[in-house]
Amino acid sequence: MKRYCTDITELDKKRCKVYLDGEFAFVLYKGELKEYGINVGAEISETTYEEITTVILSKRCKLRAMNLLQKKDYTTKQLRDKLDEGLYPKELVDEAIEYVRSYKYLDDERYARDYISYHMTTRSKNRIIQDLTGKGLSKEMLHPIIEELYAEESGDIEFDQIKVLLEKKHYDPGSIDYKEKQKIMAFLMRRGFQISTIRKAMDYFDEV
Repeated sequence: MKRYCTDITELDKKRCKVYLDGEFAFVLYKGELKEYGINVGAEISETTYEEITTVILSKRCKLRAMNLLQKKDYTTKQLRDKLDEGLYPKELVDEAIEYVRSYKYLDDERYARDYISYHMTTRSKNRIIQDLTGKGLSKEMLHPIIEELYAEESGDIEFDQIKVLLEKKHYDPGSIDYKEKQKIMAFLMRRGFQISTIRKAMDYFDEV
């Protein structure tokens, strides 16, 4: 299959975007363009194309994924987004994702468990679910993990969280008016707490 370089545009001081047959194909360093004789109008042999995509860029994409995961944990979606920023071909991104997943460097369930365990004492279930779905994790995966981890804890975690927040706001049912009480309830609901748990915590202060 014959391919022709139809355009080359500078991405930064070191790299260029290469277009083959009118479509963006990949990003190469300027030294690699010279090495492979890639310039506008040049024919790109199948051998050269295969070497660039299946050897050079494939290895580069995997190394990028590994380097990212060495610095911090990512969900699959987050890692994919970071690799997409590098303008790697989709199939190479898929390949890199499977590569790091096969070595357990990428594990969405582990990420979810760590995140929930760390935040469960300071954030509501709904807030945690919102955070994690925003990172690309599904509610179907999250719900059983949340139920399992919360079941392992003694007491009502969200009830205790609301009590702490009410104390910080100096909540005093004996001196607060209806309007101020509604404002506090709205504040807690925005934090993701259920109205039933909010009322339960407020009732606790009524009894103290």
